[in-house]
Amino acid sequence: IDKLGFVPKFDALARARKDAGRIGILTPSFTSDSFVDRLRGIIAALSGMSYEPVIYDIASDAQRDGYLTSLPVTRHVDGLIAIDLPIDETAAARLLKHKLPAVQILPSCLSKTCQDIISIVHDDIVGGQIAAEYLLSRGHHRLGYIGDTNLPEFLGTFKDQKLDSFRQTLALSGVALPDDYVELGPFGMETARQLAHRLLDLPTPPTAIFAGSDTQAIGVLSAAREKDLRVPDDLAVMGFDDIEVAEYIGLTTVCQQLKESGRLAVDLLLKLLSDNDSAAQSVSLTFTLRQRATA
Repeated sequence: IDKLGFVPKFDALARARKDAGRIGILTPSFTSDSFVDRLRGIIAALSGMSYEPVIYDIASDAQRDGYLTSLPVTRHVDGLIAIDLPIDETAAARLLKHKLPAVQILPSCLSKTCQDIISIVHDDIVGGQIAAEYLLSRGHHRLGYIGDTNLPEFLGTFKDQKLDSFRQTLALSGVALPDDYVELGPFGMETARQLAHRLLDLPTPPTAIFAGSDTQAIGVLSAAREKDLRVPDDLAVMGFDDIEVAEYIGLTTVCQQLKESGRLAVDLLLKLLSDNDSAAQSVSLTFTLRQRATA
């Protein structure tokens, strides 16, 4: 399609634009709680409008490239929102050529991939700093971290910025985060529970654990309960994301405005739909501490 410069017939394109009534949502994070909360924001923003969301679950680079190649041409959707899925320059050029508006939500380490698409950026480095500073302020000097390793290969050299900044912030205060106190595994509560047991079984276990997501923090809480540890007296637990359930279980966490990012993505996309010549921009989301009962 790119090589031949294919463009659909104008009348077919016009019909597709008129009848689609859909907003495509592309993500490799379909099963994550953070995606669900972003989706809640998207659906709330689309409420009462003539658009329905269509989710495309991306599990491989071939799948990603297939959708980003076909959707601009077939026009089965009126616009795209890509979540944690960077759009490269080739795909962006195709979207722009076929006038299919798109907005991407992604961490700062992936935001340099393309400057031609409107981006909503969350800086996970700041999130790691907030967690480290807060736990240090609570008097903790022996800390652990639980994160995940099953990131899709097509995200390239994606790094866990939360871990890096958490470790660096601790180091600035003279507190080390040894490798023995870092456990990484496939995303999920059960894996996090098992990883937390490894940390808690150390000869000198951590007094606080920062998890890379609220989902994993819930797994840590489960392990603490199984070890008969009092939270936060014996073990402080801190998460990341501030998913909807976090407030109900009293989880101390770093809020990255999940629902707000979904609503903002829709607002920016609707502006593009009314004026597709709008200049690309990058919007940064702020992080805030949610101090609750677990830390």
